[in-house]
Amino acid sequence: MQDVQVIVTEQGLADLRCCSPKQRAENVINNCAHPDFRAGLLEYYKKAKATAYGQHTPVVLDEALSWHSRFVKTGSMRA
Repeated sequence: MQDVQVIVTEQGLADLRCCSPKQRAENVINNCAHPDFRAGLLEYYKKAKATAYGQHTPVVLDEALSWHSRFVKTGSMRA
């Protein structure tokens, strides 16, 4: 198994060492996500934490995959 410890993007750096999956998600969204998507990602993450069955790595698959489906149909992930 491989584990990413640091992510660097044009938006910033996320140090993921010694972080739980939830802390990692928040760190990546807040420090590495493009500003155009940050609010949507935070909204999705908040919904996943509130409604997901598994809370170790909360996910709402239908909604998560809708970003990709939108890209396939329109060429953009933006709503």
